[in-house]
Amino acid sequence: MTEGKLLGVCAWLADRFDIDVSMLRLIFVIATIVGVGSPILIYLILALVKPK
Repeated sequence: MTEGKLLGVCAWLADRFDIDVSMLRLIFVIATIVGVGSPILIYLILALVKPK
């Protein structure tokens, strides 16, 4: 598994869907800056839902 930086959500999603973790982190950052949806809220919910 790819090593997580903050809560490990992007690393977990990248491993689960076989996506580059750097690209996924970039998407989260851009979505947060642009304000598309609620990326911070989604990130926190995923952190609670993902397995340890």
